[in-house]
Amino acid sequence: MTLSTKLWKANHDLAQASLNHPFVQGLADGSLSRELFIYYVGQDVFFLKAFARAYSIAGAKAPDWEGFRILHTMADGVLEELKLHDKYAAGWGVNVINVQPGAATRRYTDFLLATAWSYDIGITVVAMSPCMRLYAYLGQKLAEQNPSEHQYIDWIRTYSSQDIEDLAQQLEHLVDRYTSNTPLVRTTYRYAMECERDFFQAAFDSVNPNFS
Repeated sequence: MTLSTKLWKANHDLAQASLNHPFVQGLADGSLSRELFIYYVGQDVFFLKAFARAYSIAGAKAPDWEGFRILHTMADGVLEELKLHDKYAAGWGVNVINVQPGAATRRYTDFLLATAWSYDIGITVVAMSPCMRLYAYLGQKLAEQNPSEHQYIDWIRTYSSQDIEDLAQQLEHLVDRYTSNTPLVRTTYRYAMECERDFFQAAFDSVNPNFS
């Protein structure tokens, strides 16, 4: 079993918590309020811009051409992901230019960028891998429910696509290539998974502050 697979399996409890979260389940059936989703889109744009920067930093540290090439391809993938958010911004009046990050968003982006600047490429891709793998997992799980046409169907189609799965696999390839199973690797991966769970919770709490 590869290291990336071991890390994913070891943190499947957090993946399941994200899947079962009412925010994600609201995406699944289209019942999530637009107010919540609009907040999420703005926060996700802020996050994805930091994610793209982390890819660029990691790429600059890549010890070989393959790592450099893959990481820059991944950065291009983030730009494609942002196009989906631009669509929501245009259609729903979401301000994605001057986003003020919430505490959970800032916690996640600060962690990613500090990791990218402070550590080698291996730890950086470990910090980034949970995002790609989790979103591919969520998209695929929601698509398995054969959802009807609703206002979030494009989100499900995007994250259940083979393109997202391919990006997740490429990043996991770099995890396996550049890291080994150390305590720092395990804690970094888990922390990123916790940030993902908390990101959904923060979006839900933006209108439902008493939810627990």
